[in-house]
This record gives sequence, structure tokens and C-alpha cells, in this order.
Amino acid sequence: MPRPNADTREEARRIATELFATRGYEQTSLAEIATRLGITKAALYYHFRSKSDLLRSLVEPMLDDIEALAGDLPSDPRATLEAYFDTCHRHRAVLVGLLRDVAVLNELKIVDRIIAVRTRIDAALTDPTPAGRVRAVVALGGLQDAVVLFPDDPTLTTTLRTEAVDAALRALDLPA
Repeated sequence: MPRPNADTREEARRIATELFATRGYEQTSLAEIATRLGITKAALYYHFRSKSDLLRSLVEPMLDDIEALAGDLPSDPRATLEAYFDTCHRHRAVLVGLLRDVAVLNELKIVDRIIAVRTRIDAALTDPTPAGRVRAVVALGGLQDAVVLFPDDPTLTTTLRTEAVDAALRALDLPA
């Protein structure tokens, strides 16, 4: 019995996330995704118009989550940083895949969107001086790097979150 279309689409997204994170976007083909899925490449095109369309289906939910956070930021900097860490961690595999092929951000035409949302979060965390902006960039970038660069080990996530948020607070010149 064939699987329902929604299941096929979600399974394709899961496989693509795994392959993009381990091999990169450019090194992963739709044919490989289709083979792992047990369908033809033509059948995969029923669900996604192109490889970039498939990637966009992975990136959009992450950006939507970060934009939702930026639109409703907690007033407490620690809570904001914790929420940002959690959002990045939830989308860790997508972030890793994007880092393997940063140029794909231009292909998806999302660089301006990423910069805009990060700027909103930066502004909420610090003053608008150059020094304040740099501290915010270092704080958020450090949180994101901690999510991506450390192994995805559930036994370490709580410790990593605490240490990363404390370091981000220190980068912002706030008490940890």
C-alpha cells in the first residue's frame, strides 16, 4: 500500500535534512533522496519542484520560528537568549546544512530576511551604539555556533544551553 502524500513529503524532508547536514546541499542530489525514499526522482518532483524548493521547505519553518521569536521577545535578556538557543537547537540540522553550503542562502534569496530578524533581536538585547551592536552580534552568533559546533547529544543540551546563554550574557556585558 503506498504511503499518503503528506507522509512522503515529510519523509523526503527528513531525508534531505539528514543528507544536507552530513554532506551539504550541493553534494546531495534529488536522485539520492528519491532512492533513499524508495520512489523515483519523477515522483519526488510531484512533491517539490526543485532541490531548492525542497531546501526552502526546510529553511522557511526555521525562519518563521526565529521571526516569531523576534516579534514577541521576552523583556528579560536571559529569556530572550534561551529562546533563541532553543529555536536554533530545534532547527540544528538545517543550520548545519546551511553552513556546509552558505552560498545557497543567496540562491534562496533569504539573506536580507536573516539580517533583518537578527537585527531586530540584536536591538532588543542592547543599546544602538556600535559597541552594543557588536556585543549583540557576538552573543547571538556565539549561541548559534554553540548549537551547531557541539555534538547533538541530548545528555549535554541543558549544560550547553546554560553555558552558552551565560557566555552570551557576558558578551552583552550583563550579569550571567
